[in-house]
Amino acid sequence: MDGDSLGPADRVAPTWSEPLAQRISRPFGGRLGRHAQVGRQWFWTPLRVILLFAVLVLAAAWLFKAPCQLTYETGSGPQLDWRNNKQYTAMCYTDIIPRYGMGDLARDDAFPYKTPWLENRGTPQEKVRYMEYPVLTGLFQWVNARAADGWATLAGLGLLPGGLTSVLYFNLSAFWLAAAWLVTIWALVALCRRRMWDVALAALSPLVFVHVFTNFDALATALGTAGLLAWARRRPVLAGVLIGLGGAAKLYPLFFLGPLLVLAWRAGKVPDAVRAVLAAALAWLAVNVPVLVLYPDGWGEFFRLNNERPADPDSLYNVLMHFTGWAGFDGELPNGAIPTVLNSVSLALFLLACAGIAWLALAAPTRPRLAQLCFLVVAAFLLTNKVWSPQYSLWLVPLAVLAIPRWRLLLTWMLVDAAVWAPRMYYYLGTANKGLPEGWFLGAVVIRDAVVVALCVLIVREILDPARDKVRATLAVRPERVPDALDDPCGGVLDGAPDRFVLPAPRTPERRAKTPTPTG
Repeated sequence: MDGDSLGPADRVAPTWSEPLAQRISRPFGGRLGRHAQVGRQWFWTPLRVILLFAVLVLAAAWLFKAPCQLTYETGSGPQLDWRNNKQYTAMCYTDIIPRYGMGDLARDDAFPYKTPWLENRGTPQEKVRYMEYPVLTGLFQWVNARAADGWATLAGLGLLPGGLTSVLYFNLSAFWLAAAWLVTIWALVALCRRRMWDVALAALSPLVFVHVFTNFDALATALGTAGLLAWARRRPVLAGVLIGLGGAAKLYPLFFLGPLLVLAWRAGKVPDAVRAVLAAALAWLAVNVPVLVLYPDGWGEFFRLNNERPADPDSLYNVLMHFTGWAGFDGELPNGAIPTVLNSVSLALFLLACAGIAWLALAAPTRPRLAQLCFLVVAAFLLTNKVWSPQYSLWLVPLAVLAIPRWRLLLTWMLVDAAVWAPRMYYYLGTANKGLPEGWFLGAVVIRDAVVVALCVLIVREILDPARDKVRATLAVRPERVPDALDDPCGGVLDGAPDRFVLPAPRTPERRAKTPTPTG
C-alpha cells in the first residue's frame, strides 16, 4: 500500500494518541473531532505544514549563528568579529566559517586532497595538513568556496551585495545544508506514512536549531534517510547507492547496511540486501577511488586524523579520566602519537555492541523494525567512539522519529542534548576567561549519554515486547477503530515477510505475550 492510498482513518491523529500533542492543541481548539473532515485541504497538506515548520526552525538556526557572521573595520579591511571569544560567549560557534580560511579552500588554485597547508606554521608543532573530511563533504566545501569567491568578485563589480568571503562561504553552505535538511524531512514524511505528524518532532527539533549549521552533517542525514526511503519502496539498488553516497559524506549511513543484512537473513531476503550492499560499495568507491589514486596522502588525511585523535572532551573515556584521575588506556602520549589501545578498545566495544544487536535481531519474538536496529547501531557507535562531536547528534534525529515515536520522550532527549551546547561553549571559553570548569561540561555529557542509553533500553524493550511498539500498534484517527497491526513500514521487502531463520532464545513472559505477527 503506498502513502497516497491511505485514507484519513488510516492515519494517526497525534492529538488522540500523544498527551503532549493534546496539551499543545488546547489553545487551538483541542484535539481532532470525531467527525472532523481530514484530507480536504488542497494546499496545506501535512507535508507542506511540516516543511514549513522545518523552514522556520532553519531560519531561527541561521539567526542563532548570525552573531558569528558580524565583522568590524580595520586598516586592512573588514575582519571577522570573534574578538573576546565572541564565538563562545554568544554560543554561535560554527566549524563552517573558519573552514574557509584553511589553505585547502581559501586559495583560488587550491583543490581538496591535493593542496596541503601548514598547521602551527613556524612553531615546533608545525605539520603538513590536507582536507580532513570525507571526499563528498570535502568536494561540497570546495564548490561552495569557489562559489563564494565568484560572489565576492561580482560584489566587487557592484552586481551583488558584498561581505567578507568567509561569511559568504558560510551562507552559501548554509543554503545547501538547509536544502539537505528539508530533503531529510521530506523522506521522513514519506517513511512515516500512517504517523506522518511524528516528523514534526524532527522539523521542530532543538538539535536542528543548534547544530544544523555547526558542521556539514545534514548532507549525510539527507542521503541516509533517502536511502532508507528507497529501501522502504523496494528499490534496494537505489537504496544502496544513496547509502554509499551518504557514507562518502559522513561514515554513519554505512552502519545501516548491517541491520539490513541481519534482518534480510532472518526473513530469507538476503539477495535484496546483498544488492543494496554492493550498490553502496560501488557508490562509495566511485566517489573515493579517483581521489585515492590521484592524491593518496590527501585522501588518507581523514583516516590518519581519526586514528591519531585522543579521547575527545565529550567522550565517555574522557569522562572516566576526569572524574577518576585515570590516565587512560595509553597513558600520556606525545603530540601526534597514536592511542593504539584506545582505538582498539573503542572498536572492540562497538563490535561487541553490534554483535549483541545482531543477536537481538535474530532472537527477538517478532522481527525488529529496520529503524529500531539502525538507531541502536548508530547510538552504540556514538557511545563507544572516542569522538562525539556535537553535530553528530543530528544523525539520531530521523532514526529516533522512526524507531520510537514517543513525543515527550524524544522532545526531552532533544532538549537535553541541545542544552549541552551551552556548557560546551563556556568550557571552551576557559576558566581564565570566566568559563566553566571541565567537570560541569562533563556532567552535562553524562546526562546526555544517559538519556540516549535510556532510549536504547526502551527500544530493546519494544523489540522484545512488540505490543508496546507504537508503530506496530498504530491507532487510527477515529478512537473507536481497533488498532491496525503493522509489521515494518520502512522494511521494504522485509515488510510482512515470514521468518526463515530465527535463533533460539529462552522463553520469557514477553515472548509468550500476544503480539502482532507479520503475515506473508
